[in-house]
Amino acid sequence: MINNYKAIVLSCIDPRCQSKINNILKKKKLSGKYSLFSIAGSAVGVTSSKFKTWHNVFWQNLGISVKLHGIKKLIAINHYDCGAAKLVNKQKKFNKNIEHKIHQNAFKVLKKKLKKKYTKFKLETKIIIVKTLFLTVAINEII
Repeated sequence: MINNYKAIVLSCIDPRCQSKINNILKKKKLSGKYSLFSIAGSAVGVTSSKFKTWHNVFWQNLGISVKLHGIKKLIAINHYDCGAAKLVNKQKKFNKNIEHKIHQNAFKVLKKKLKKKYTKFKLETKIIIVKTLFLTVAINEII
Protein backbone atom coordinates (compact mmCIF):
# COMPACT_ATOMS: atom_id res chain seq x y z
CA MET A 1 0.00 0.00 0.00
CA ILE A 2 1.37 3.40 -0.97
CA ASN A 3 1.23 5.94 1.85
CA ASN A 4 -0.43 9.06 0.52
CA TYR A 5 -1.03 10.80 3.85
CA LYS A 6 0.51 14.25 4.12
CA ALA A 7 -0.25 15.80 7.51
CA ILE A 8 -2.17 15.92 10.72
CA VAL A 9 -4.45 18.92 11.11
CA LEU A 10 -4.98 20.46 14.54
CA SER A 11 -8.18 22.49 14.58
CA CYS A 12 -10.76 23.95 16.92
CA ILE A 13 -14.15 22.41 17.64
CA ASP A 14 -15.95 25.71 16.94
CA PRO A 15 -18.64 25.02 14.30
CA ARG A 16 -17.93 28.39 12.66
CA CYS A 17 -14.52 27.09 11.56
CA GLN A 18 -15.41 23.81 9.92
CA SER A 19 -16.32 24.83 6.38
CA LYS A 20 -13.48 27.34 6.21
CA ILE A 21 -10.94 24.75 7.36
CA ASN A 22 -12.32 22.24 4.86
CA ASN A 23 -11.94 24.81 2.06
CA ILE A 24 -8.36 25.59 3.10
CA LEU A 25 -7.46 21.91 3.02
CA LYS A 26 -9.18 21.38 -0.35
CA LYS A 27 -7.17 24.26 -1.83
CA LYS A 28 -4.02 22.58 -0.54
CA LYS A 29 -5.18 19.36 -2.27
CA LEU A 30 -5.21 17.53 1.06
CA SER A 31 -8.72 16.06 0.95
CA GLY A 32 -8.47 12.47 2.18
CA LYS A 33 -4.76 12.89 2.90
CA TYR A 34 -4.69 14.09 6.49
CA SER A 35 -5.47 12.98 10.02
CA LEU A 36 -7.64 15.36 12.02
CA PHE A 37 -7.39 16.26 15.69
CA SER A 38 -10.03 18.75 16.78
CA ILE A 39 -10.05 20.25 20.28
CA ALA A 40 -11.29 23.46 21.87
CA GLY A 41 -8.77 26.20 21.15
CA SER A 42 -6.72 24.17 18.67
CA ALA A 43 -3.07 25.09 19.47
CA VAL A 44 -4.22 27.09 22.51
CA GLY A 45 -5.92 23.97 23.86
CA VAL A 46 -2.85 21.77 23.52
CA THR A 47 -0.30 24.28 24.87
CA SER A 48 -1.96 26.38 27.58
CA SER A 49 -1.52 25.37 31.22
CA LYS A 50 -5.24 26.07 31.69
CA PHE A 51 -5.93 22.94 29.60
CA LYS A 52 -2.96 20.86 30.77
CA THR A 53 -4.96 17.64 31.06
CA TRP A 54 -5.63 17.76 27.31
CA HIS A 55 -1.99 17.94 26.21
CA ASN A 56 -1.09 14.24 26.43
CA VAL A 57 -4.16 13.21 24.44
CA PHE A 58 -2.99 15.39 21.54
CA TRP A 59 0.60 14.11 21.63
CA GLN A 60 -0.58 10.50 21.84
CA ASN A 61 -2.82 11.01 18.80
CA LEU A 62 -0.02 12.71 16.90
CA GLY A 63 2.26 9.77 17.71
CA ILE A 64 -0.31 7.28 16.45
CA SER A 65 -0.77 9.24 13.23
CA VAL A 66 2.99 9.28 12.70
CA LYS A 67 3.16 5.49 13.18
CA LEU A 68 0.08 4.59 11.16
CA HIS A 69 0.21 7.20 8.42
CA GLY A 70 3.86 8.20 8.23
CA ILE A 71 3.01 11.90 8.39
CA LYS A 72 5.75 14.51 8.77
CA LYS A 73 3.75 17.72 8.94
CA LEU A 74 1.44 19.38 11.44
CA ILE A 75 -0.99 22.03 10.25
CA ALA A 76 -2.36 24.02 13.20
CA ILE A 77 -5.36 26.18 12.39
CA ASN A 78 -6.54 28.58 15.09
CA HIS A 79 -9.22 31.26 14.73
CA TYR A 80 -10.02 34.71 16.03
CA ASP A 81 -12.95 35.20 18.42
CA CYS A 82 -11.75 32.04 20.15
CA GLY A 83 -13.41 31.11 23.43
CA ALA A 84 -10.35 29.21 24.65
CA ALA A 85 -8.14 32.25 24.02
CA LYS A 86 -10.55 34.32 26.11
CA LEU A 87 -10.32 31.77 28.93
CA VAL A 88 -6.50 31.78 29.04
CA ASN A 89 -6.26 35.58 28.83
CA LYS A 90 -4.63 36.95 31.98
CA GLN A 91 -5.18 40.61 31.13
CA LYS A 92 -8.06 42.70 32.47
CA LYS A 93 -9.04 43.49 28.90
CA PHE A 94 -9.33 41.32 25.82
CA ASN A 95 -8.95 42.63 22.28
CA LYS A 96 -7.64 41.51 18.88
CA ASN A 97 -4.02 42.35 19.71
CA ILE A 98 -4.09 40.39 22.96
CA GLU A 99 -5.81 37.48 21.26
CA HIS A 100 -3.27 37.53 18.42
CA LYS A 101 -0.44 37.31 20.98
CA ILE A 102 -2.16 34.36 22.67
CA HIS A 103 -2.38 32.50 19.35
CA GLN A 104 1.22 33.35 18.40
CA ASN A 105 2.46 32.17 21.79
CA ALA A 106 0.52 28.91 21.40
CA PHE A 107 2.16 28.35 18.00
CA LYS A 108 5.60 29.12 19.48
CA VAL A 109 5.13 26.61 22.32
CA LEU A 110 3.71 24.03 19.89
CA LYS A 111 6.71 24.42 17.57
CA LYS A 112 9.16 24.02 20.45
CA LYS A 113 7.47 20.84 21.71
CA LEU A 114 7.07 19.45 18.19
CA LYS A 115 10.74 19.97 17.32
CA LYS A 116 11.74 18.30 20.59
CA LYS A 117 9.73 15.14 19.82
CA TYR A 118 9.92 15.11 16.01
CA THR A 119 13.02 16.95 14.82
CA LYS A 120 12.24 16.69 11.10
CA PHE A 121 8.57 17.62 11.35
CA LYS A 122 7.24 20.65 9.51
CA LEU A 123 4.78 22.99 11.21
CA GLU A 124 2.36 25.18 9.32
CA THR A 125 0.24 27.64 11.31
CA LYS A 126 -2.75 29.73 10.38
CA ILE A 127 -5.24 31.95 12.19
CA ILE A 128 -8.56 32.29 10.40
CA ILE A 129 -11.33 34.82 10.80
CA VAL A 130 -14.78 33.43 11.49
CA LYS A 131 -18.14 35.10 11.34
CA THR A 132 -19.86 35.49 14.65
CA LEU A 133 -23.08 33.54 15.08
CA PHE A 134 -24.64 36.10 17.42
CA LEU A 135 -25.90 38.36 14.65
CA THR A 136 -27.40 35.43 12.75
CA VAL A 137 -29.17 34.13 15.85
CA ALA A 138 -30.46 37.60 16.73
CA ILE A 139 -31.85 38.11 13.22
CA ASN A 140 -33.53 34.70 13.23
CA GLU A 141 -35.17 35.45 16.58
CA ILE A 142 -36.61 38.71 15.24
CA ILE A 143 -38.07 37.12 12.10
